[in-house]
Amino acid sequence: MTRFIGVARAASAVLISMLLAACGGESTDTTTESPTGLQITGAGATFPEPLYQEWLRRYNTEQSAARFSYEGVGSGEGVERFIAETVDFGASDSAMTDEQIAQVDRGATLIPVTAGMVVLAYNLPGIDGELRLPRDVYVDIFKGKIWKWDDPRIVAANPHLEIPSKLIQTVVRRDSSGTTFVFTNHLGTIKPAWRNEGPGVGTLLDWPGGAMTGTGNEGVAHKIKISHGSIGYVEYFFAKRLGLPMATLQNQAGNFVQPDAASGRRTLEAAATADMPEDLRLFVPDPEAPDAYPIVSLSWLLLYGEYPESEKATALKAALTWALNDGQPVAEALGYIPLPPNIVAAATRALETIR
Repeated sequence: MTRFIGVARAASAVLISMLLAACGGESTDTTTESPTGLQITGAGATFPEPLYQEWLRRYNTEQSAARFSYEGVGSGEGVERFIAETVDFGASDSAMTDEQIAQVDRGATLIPVTAGMVVLAYNLPGIDGELRLPRDVYVDIFKGKIWKWDDPRIVAANPHLEIPSKLIQTVVRRDSSGTTFVFTNHLGTIKPAWRNEGPGVGTLLDWPGGAMTGTGNEGVAHKIKISHGSIGYVEYFFAKRLGLPMATLQNQAGNFVQPDAASGRRTLEAAATADMPEDLRLFVPDPEAPDAYPIVSLSWLLLYGEYPESEKATALKAALTWALNDGQPVAEALGYIPLPPNIVAAATRALETIR
């Protein structure tokens, strides 16, 4: 099992490098020793991993005070390592719960640094055109109630398509994942029975219907890429860079919205007009705006309230200040959603409390 995990992580690193190369970034070793000897390590969510690796590549070449590295192991594992204090910072797309925060002796501060979309990518040969999925339909696909692509409800929503009579194979995460939390929180919001009667909301679920599983966003994306008839939930970056078609989803207003940079930005900007919660845990499980893409989430870095080594606190604050400002155009170029000014301001204020 240990060997399998090592191979999987190595394959993940290769894929991330390929994806970054495809969008114009060069992958470099971000773990090079700092001239000052100050090494800062982090681990967590795979949802923003391509962005974090590109940020670190750029930031490590701009300064020599510290060297930063990041390992995409999933939000659940990232939170566990953060609580165990085996990393200098964690990362999660599901934030942290009050119970988890209470386990951190040095205190925990959650800093939103980027946002992205969860999309339903699919592999259905012969489909040439926009595939529309109503809200109740994609809930029932992942609940195992709709198991053929030519189900009458899918056909009725897509009269412009010749949909084949093919079995639907869902692809989900096998590891504890913030992306899973974002997706299931959305499903549980639009259909309370999903939350109350099962499968439920969380970072790791027992999925119905014999779903295929993959590790990390890249693992799910790869399974979709090679599996005819499949559909799965992944972060937008992974689907776009692998050339996977993405379903157009129906939002709360009843409109069908395609996942793209513009629709994701509209969703986040509309949600951000409200006051940010004091703890910065802003969730958008079912946005109300008529042109909003329905599945958008912030992604947080997890910092300790106090660092025994003041140099680490100083270096982390400097790096995150860079990410919240100079790093946002990089996020947009990679398909993530740049943070609105009021979220940047709230994150900056929270960052100033780190000691």
